Amino acid sequence: MKHENFSMKKDGFAGHLAEPDCGSSRAVVIIMGGEQSLLPGIKFAERFADHGITGLAVSLFGADGLPASPDRIPLDMFIPASEYLRNVKKIKHISVYGQSMGSIFAELCAEKIGGFEKLIMVSPTHVPFEGSCPDKKTMTGHSVAVWQGRELPFVKADLSKVNAIRYYRHPAVKYKVTGMWSAYYEAYRNRAAEKAELSIEKCDADILLIAGAMDECWDAAYSVKKLAARLKNGSFARKVKTVIYPHGSHLSGLMPNRQREKKLYRMIPVVGFMYRTFGKYRRENMKYFENSEKEIIAWIKG
Repeated sequence: MKHENFSMKKDGFAGHLAEPDCGSSRAVVIIMGGEQSLLPGIKFAERFADHGITGLAVSLFGADGLPASPDRIPLDMFIPASEYLRNVKKIKHISVYGQSMGSIFAELCAEKIGGFEKLIMVSPTHVPFEGSCPDKKTMTGHSVAVWQGRELPFVKADLSKVNAIRYYRHPAVKYKVTGMWSAYYEAYRNRAAEKAELSIEKCDADILLIAGAMDECWDAAYSVKKLAARLKNGSFARKVKTVIYPHGSHLSGLMPNRQREKKLYRMIPVVGFMYRTFGKYRRENMKYFENSEKEIIAWIKG
């Protein structure tokens, strides 16, 4: 497996590439989160490479030349990233994969930049959010995303009580949820949410949406349904598939290679404390990982 690293100063984007030794006719831009995330994007790029697909993980924040936290992240940097795959690597079949907050930027790439055959959104949100400061609690008053110098519409989620516990009689969430979940739950039902919704029907790509019905961070299943409704109402002509796992966690989608990342997988018990659904339904979610990987790889190669 071949590796390359990229920086904002030299390349116009910060990221890490993993390429199969024999090359590939397909590539995927992977959007996860920051440069120092718990689950590094390069590990996902390598997993795609295991399947014969070149993976290019692009960092959203935390690298030189990027915001220190999720705030006013420039969508424009995905132009040189995709051009590198197309013009330097000579790859014609390019997909974009976004997980959690990365789902916002994956959709925006497909909607505003274009040139992606497949769009995969895992544990998504259907609206961009307000940017946050490095303390992860203070909000900036600005959008998390910027396109061509202009901030994109967003909704406010009050994360000041992120460690608080609340109880919602939600059809899927029948137990106490964190302040983070309830903050997003309330933000989705804010009047500003409708105006900020991602215009997914404008994407020219086959779309795969994956979510857990018991997502601990935000109501991803609700977002999947909202996105699917926009596609249906917009008479979307490309292929669409939605997958909602009944006991699914926020942790979903394709995961790093288990044999190669043994140290990472030894942290699973700890992850169960951080993600309550995963901890309660660990066996089910491990099976969801396997199923999601098959769905995602088949979608990209199909």
